[in-house]
Amino acid sequence: MTAMTGRTGEYDTSARPRTGDLTLYATGSIGMGVWVTAPGLLLLYFLTRTLGVPALLAGTTLLLPKIVDVVAHPLLGSLTDRRARRTGHRRGLLRVGLWLTVAWIALFSVPGGLSGTPAALWVGGCCVAGNLLFACFQVPYLTIPSDLRIGYHERTRVFMFRMVFLTLGLLVAGVAAPVLVASGGHRAYARMALLLAGLLIASQLVALTGVRRLTEHCGFRLPHERAHSTRDDLRAAWRDRDFRALALSYLCTGTTTHLFLAAVPFYTEYVLDDRGLTAVLMGAFLVPATVAGPGWLRVSRRIGKQNGLLFSQTAFLAGSLALAAGGRLGAAGAAVLVAALGTAFAGLQLFAFSMVPDAVAAAETRGAARAGAYTGVWTATEAAGTALGPYAYATVLALGGFVSTTGGRSVRQSHAAHLGLLLGITVVPAVFMAVAMACQRRCRLDRR
Repeated sequence: MTAMTGRTGEYDTSARPRTGDLTLYATGSIGMGVWVTAPGLLLLYFLTRTLGVPALLAGTTLLLPKIVDVVAHPLLGSLTDRRARRTGHRRGLLRVGLWLTVAWIALFSVPGGLSGTPAALWVGGCCVAGNLLFACFQVPYLTIPSDLRIGYHERTRVFMFRMVFLTLGLLVAGVAAPVLVASGGHRAYARMALLLAGLLIASQLVALTGVRRLTEHCGFRLPHERAHSTRDDLRAAWRDRDFRALALSYLCTGTTTHLFLAAVPFYTEYVLDDRGLTAVLMGAFLVPATVAGPGWLRVSRRIGKQNGLLFSQTAFLAGSLALAAGGRLGAAGAAVLVAALGTAFAGLQLFAFSMVPDAVAAAETRGAARAGAYTGVWTATEAAGTALGPYAYATVLALGGFVSTTGGRSVRQSHAAHLGLLLGITVVPAVFMAVAMACQRRCRLDRR
């Protein structure tokens, strides 16, 4: 155990998490990657191309459940702090999150007779249930690095391990899911969900062991001894100017990356003229992201997390605009460009997430640390981005007059629809990322 050295919450940070414990903990991110990627990549396409849901209604179907999500995450952050004060750990809510597998299977198992608005209602309801269960697991899981009595660079190391396993989950879902649903139809999507469900639950169970071992070895910092209301927790997090800048930046970053995920199937079918390239491009995006973590860790040690994050954001912005070359790139050129985007994506995730414990540690020196509350606000921000991205792209599709179909049938789209789906994956994400960079420049955590 690591001893506390002062009343302000400063600790002897010589503890170094063991590789085996980090591996067990980070395994939980595989399931998280599956839950985030497959819906983010396929749901908008599933709704518009298989279930016959109009594009704007499909985007709204994915957006509205996130409103519940955004409210629930801060509540769960305060709840996990209160439970941790009482029990000395955060594993209770993690166990509730194990029910996510049920919602995951139901999400893609839409009854065969449903299409249009009834199908949208089914998917929307499953999204609400699944997002709430995912939050029960995600909020305490991502709070753990803030609880550990470790230093600045060790926090980055923890999230580097998590990033590797997260991108493994993203890779499995991003490549396997499009292949499994290539035949189209309700049954293909239901079969895909059932096959990936075992990976989802297994990763969560392994993570529970990792959480226990990490906190036993590195120590567990109990939340502030006085209970706070969720409103007080939200106010404290929002008044933290550095954390606020970081969260707003990540809101725009998350919107950008999830817009990209939602747009890939449309880009491969209508711009590259080959629907089968969806799995190829997702592999090109995620394989570099899986192996880039150690490189970004070295960048962090050399120039700091803030500069590393700004560099990653700049690279993703430039890569998004380069996709405008469209069919002139060819399959090989598009894969190379998307691989560069995947490398930048790894930096976006690693630097942003590893700065959250830094914000908690900075608040702790001021006697105001509320790790669960900060994480609840952070994951609510992430949830908002996962919804705003597909919604923004669906809106662009609707403005361009994109025509939805059922059963995966191909339909001729207008020139305006083609222009809209191309602008949606190039100019729109570049604008969001530019706003993210403007917000991030106001964060001074590294200076402190």
